[in-house]
Amino acid sequence: MTTRMTGEQRRAQVLAIAAEEFAAHGLHGASTEDIAKSAQITQPYIFRMFGTKKGLFLELVRGAFATLTERMRAAAAGEGGLDALSAMGLEYYEQLADRTSLLLQLQAFAACGDVEVREVVRECFAALWDAVAEQTGADPVTVKTFLAFGMLLNTGAALDIDDLDENWAHGVRTRINPELFGHITTQTNR
Repeated sequence: MTTRMTGEQRRAQVLAIAAEEFAAHGLHGASTEDIAKSAQITQPYIFRMFGTKKGLFLELVRGAFATLTERMRAAAAGEGGLDALSAMGLEYYEQLADRTSLLLQLQAFAACGDVEVREVVRECFAALWDAVAEQTGADPVTVKTFLAFGMLLNTGAALDIDDLDENWAHGVRTRINPELFGHITTQTNR
């Protein structure tokens, strides 16, 4: 006898399956037919839950960014300055284990040719930026440098470098000493 899922359980199941599909294929390449098949539901049921394929994608993008932002905030709770930046950096580095979430972020950036997607991604990125700036008290150049290193980690996740035994892959995976950010400031960047 099969146990029926609640609406909330079904929604969570579809989101998990769709996250993998969109992370691998992007907004335009992902198939709601494949998502429905994997979830053992009909395609129209997906559209009843999320409205459109883009609506499903945007919910996943918002979730991926929000989870990262909140985890970074939590990691740096009670800290400030370089200590907060270090805690956030470690949390971001630990996020590499969640390759799907990082790939969703990259797919979101790639889909920014769509105005609606671009607006959502801007909002999500702004929230991430603000979280780093507010928690650390860092100036814009330091925040930008920190997030640039984060994007390099996203690229490493996309390239699936965890198991590569090559110098460049080791370099990408190397944790950044937070003291590096001590001299990368607006003041020294004039």
